[in-house]
Amino acid sequence: MNTLETNTIAKVSSRLVPFLIICYFVAYLDRVNVGFAALTMNEDLGLSQTAFGFGAGIFFIAYFIFEVPSNLLLERFGARKWIARIMLSWGILSGLMAFIPYIARATGLGNENTFYLIRVLLGAAEAGFFPGIIFYLTLWFPAMYRARIVGYFMAAIPLSTVIGAPISGLLLYLHGGLGLAGWQWLFIIEAVPAIILSVFVFFYLTDRPADATWLAADERDWLTERLGLEQRQREAVREYTVGQVLINPRVIGLSLVYFGAVATNYGLGFFLPQIVKTFGLNTFLTTVVAATPYVVGTIAMVWWGRRSDHVRERRYHTAIPLFIAAAGIAASTLFDDPTLRMISFCVAGFGIFACLPVFWTLPTAFLTGAACAAGVAVINSIGNLAGFVGPFAMGWIRDHTGSYTGGLLLLAGLGIIAMGTVLTLGHDDTLERAPAPASH
Repeated sequence: MNTLETNTIAKVSSRLVPFLIICYFVAYLDRVNVGFAALTMNEDLGLSQTAFGFGAGIFFIAYFIFEVPSNLLLERFGARKWIARIMLSWGILSGLMAFIPYIARATGLGNENTFYLIRVLLGAAEAGFFPGIIFYLTLWFPAMYRARIVGYFMAAIPLSTVIGAPISGLLLYLHGGLGLAGWQWLFIIEAVPAIILSVFVFFYLTDRPADATWLAADERDWLTERLGLEQRQREAVREYTVGQVLINPRVIGLSLVYFGAVATNYGLGFFLPQIVKTFGLNTFLTTVVAATPYVVGTIAMVWWGRRSDHVRERRYHTAIPLFIAAAGIAASTLFDDPTLRMISFCVAGFGIFACLPVFWTLPTAFLTGAACAAGVAVINSIGNLAGFVGPFAMGWIRDHTGSYTGGLLLLAGLGIIAMGTVLTLGHDDTLERAPAPASH
């Protein structure tokens, strides 16, 4: 690796990655803070476990519908404008969650239907953010760096719980201010950063390397050439249209893999605070203890992504964590002891989060341009349907059996299916080898 390459990647990483981590941290916290709010919100609004699971998950139905169009619009208009639009709209809607009782009374919809409606609108608003960033990173980082870079970026998922859980727990105690309950203040306060960041995104992000005035001319030329060579290398194997991507068997297969991975994440994440609450802890300690699997997940995500880049291997680096996730979730059903259950959830946390950054190197290794934007959006949208199925199934099974065991075993089974699918699909590692530089 030459000095020019090292300096360019370091400069691009330091400029883009920390900022995108902050953006995704805020996005993910606004998406899952409903799980912490549920500790007091469900009783105030009269929501059953089934109704909460349905409302938590219906976000992903809208997300599914709008994901591909949103990512294609990002590819057309540029990340700077489109991501700013996404963050502004979801920030406003996330804040509206605090006013469910007032909206319900004004519209006559009732608390339950208002909860569903705002979650649907929030899903539509946020659609395209995550796959848009994954696509955006392919415009800036050569293939051999992507697992670690996506790992750094996606570390915002567990970090949003590690840092956000105790903050959310403390906010739940803000009762009475302006006549609002703690869970209402949680939604209001945690929505503000998204609105503020939308302005920063508009002025801070650069759409493509060719526009990066903050890079030296030789750095800009090297990065543009390297990414162009990689794109031509993939297109020489096969160049896909957007229409072909939408029905491509490999893209559909990867969508099923991601479905299993997402099911383990959201199915557990939305209900973990309520599972931990059964240990007899107070609300704040519940949020702190529920964050421990995410501490493990943060470490796993960064370390495993770097390891995959180092050894240049993707398939087993995706499959092995899926097995670990399934094993940890299944093991949690065998114990009544809170410590043993949390150890099991920590094992699951390692697997859930370690697989994610490596997984996203699989589609970006063979897709380019608008086809890449569409393919990533298809995979993310189908996969995130598990964000509906997982929480709804967990809530329904809990209401009908009085236990979380059946739901947890379902999540473990989906993780095993995802593992088998990724092993069956395989991966062409030659697509990620650095191309020979163009002769001048």
